[in-house]
Amino acid sequence: MAATVPVSEVKSNTRESRTAAHSHIKGLGLKGPDGRADTSGGGFVGQAAAREACGLVVDLVKAKKMSGRAVLLAGGPGTGKTALALAVSQELGTKVPFCPIVGSEIYSAEVKKTEALMENFRRAIGLRVKETKEVYEGEVTELTPEEAENPLGGYGRTISHLLITLKSARGTKKLRLDPSIYEAIQKERVRLGDVIYIEANTGAVKRVGRSDAYATEFDLEAEEYVPIPKGDVHKKKEIVQDVTLHDLDVANARPQGGQDIMSMMGQLMKPKKTEITEKLRLEINKVVSKYIDQGVADLVPGVLFIDEVHMLDLEAFTFLNRALESPLSPLVILASNRGLTHIRGAPNLPPSAHGIPSDLLARLLIIPTHPYTPAEIKSIVSTRSRTEGLQLAPAALDKISSLGEKVSLRYGLQLLAPASILAKVAGRQGGVIEVGDVEECEGLFLDAGRSAKNLASTEGFIA
Repeated sequence: MAATVPVSEVKSNTRESRTAAHSHIKGLGLKGPDGRADTSGGGFVGQAAAREACGLVVDLVKAKKMSGRAVLLAGGPGTGKTALALAVSQELGTKVPFCPIVGSEIYSAEVKKTEALMENFRRAIGLRVKETKEVYEGEVTELTPEEAENPLGGYGRTISHLLITLKSARGTKKLRLDPSIYEAIQKERVRLGDVIYIEANTGAVKRVGRSDAYATEFDLEAEEYVPIPKGDVHKKKEIVQDVTLHDLDVANARPQGGQDIMSMMGQLMKPKKTEITEKLRLEINKVVSKYIDQGVADLVPGVLFIDEVHMLDLEAFTFLNRALESPLSPLVILASNRGLTHIRGAPNLPPSAHGIPSDLLARLLIIPTHPYTPAEIKSIVSTRSRTEGLQLAPAALDKISSLGEKVSLRYGLQLLAPASILAKVAGRQGGVIEVGDVEECEGLFLDAGRSAKNLASTEGFIA
């Protein structure tokens, strides 16, 4: 009788990504050199004019001609304002700072609202610093620490300097290094045959890996084999680093503690959020301007997106006006779903369009978003079901599309997930959602209109 072979199931280590409200948005979906918008593209459906306008904004940001200006996305709830802003961030890429906030975020008990706004302004402005470093890079062929008598007396001997020979594809170089670098080499566990590089200015040592000339030798340790570096041993490398102005503010505002136990305990305790002074910001601006003039750094104006901008009050709007006029300012994208409404903090003033003061409205480029057509709603529901990995029967798709048209698009989309659970409970092949599942969910979950109607017909929940 043959022995049974144990078979174990191997679980996949691929990460399951959470499906968020705008996971299906991959970009603005513009085509051709003229940037025309198709009916659908990049996960977007409809809003062709708004997408084309946002495409022009993206081009202006990339050309660095849009800093200090502001754009308002105005439209009803569920017309794709936040999705447009996220699509703009996708089009700009990871190198351009994009800072999204909600209007109510600026209200805090610890920090003034103007300070919170300024922090986000600074987060949306990037600085690309170009630094040229001199490095010695090669394979270690000799590593000899030279000892000397201890100057303090006694029988011990100290290392006076370190002789190291590095080999590259173009030749070899023998270096005589400070004993402090020997300590760094010991920490990196460097041995003969390793490829390392040493920074000439700081003396920092980095072990890159084992030279591939030793790839055939038997070694129990899992080594990473790298080729011998090309060029000379002594070379110059250009390193590009991206930071935001807020990073520079925080780095210079945080006091450095001492080495005593009280200072270290103070650093471990969570510090209270403090404001950064205007004087410090002006000093940092001077240094940044000096770097830009010297060609050491480039300014990268990004995008600050403020959703639900009608939640800001009159003081915040006044500050926003001043911040837009400052020399270092990003593109500001605002979004509001309000019509004529009172400005927060000014109930005695007449209602203003979108809840924004008229002087700020005059500065804005306004991009309108319009309600979706029935065909577009059907296409959005279909796209969303594919993103969530759900299967819809044609009748169920029509039902959810009609709910999206009559009630709201958000209500229709929110019924997808519970309907899929009902389909699985019913034991349907492939978990296909039928129209009965949607109707059952419609009975279980009220929409805003039906809930308000119920309250109107009764005396309410609280006596």
